[in-house]
Amino acid sequence: MREAAAVRRRIGVTGQDTSIDGDLTGRENLRLFARLHRARDAAARADALLDRFGLTEAADRPASAWSGGMRRRLDLAVSLVRRPEVLFLDEPTTGLDPAGRGLVREVVRELTGEGTTVLLTTQYLEEADQLADDIALVDRGRVAHTGSPAELKALVGTHAEVVVADGATLEAAAGVLDRLTGSRPSLDRERLAVGAVTRDPTLTLPHLVRTLDAAGVPLVDASLRPPTLDDVFLRLTEPPADPATLPYDDGKERAA
Repeated sequence: MREAAAVRRRIGVTGQDTSIDGDLTGRENLRLFARLHRARDAAARADALLDRFGLTEAADRPASAWSGGMRRRLDLAVSLVRRPEVLFLDEPTTGLDPAGRGLVREVVRELTGEGTTVLLTTQYLEEADQLADDIALVDRGRVAHTGSPAELKALVGTHAEVVVADGATLEAAAGVLDRLTGSRPSLDRERLAVGAVTRDPTLTLPHLVRTLDAAGVPLVDASLRPPTLDDVFLRLTEPPADPATLPYDDGKERAA
């Protein structure tokens, strides 16, 4: 509050609503913002950003004629006109196709490599897993857990699952997983599958298979899978009884 102008000189922001002018071309939008920020090399900076975000071919067409994903990339380019020390990105890849999401993620990696601090909000947890050094899981408007991706995954443990050949051995397989993992297994009778979570780092797939074989359980498949951040979020947060009680008005029950 005391040094608002100094703060603004150091930050960049890309919100969910784009700030570009649809009547201007992509190049004109970037040059306008470069001039507003008193950049001496406004034209060169605009051209460099258009190239960086794969927008050069459409640069001289009105932004209103661009696809939503292209406008989203242009909006992100606008926030980088000044090379900010801290960049706030509010769900920057929402609405982008896989190629567009990959491009934005690549740019974020480049920025952090160059020393920019990025505060990113996202609903795509694999995106947070790929990009983030530190994560805050937000549940019903409050920070529920914080840590690196590895630290958060360690809170959940490894997921063991077996698929049996005979439904009559499903309970026997559940008993084996109960003993090996120390957690209550879940049964999927339709798939003939049993799953359980373990925090025992010494449990290996060969040991799991040998133990089931010794118990006379015929296997179709067996796996040990480290948790994803989706698993972490679902395990460490709880949905409210009534979504209408959430402090959001966009219909989203939870966010990360």
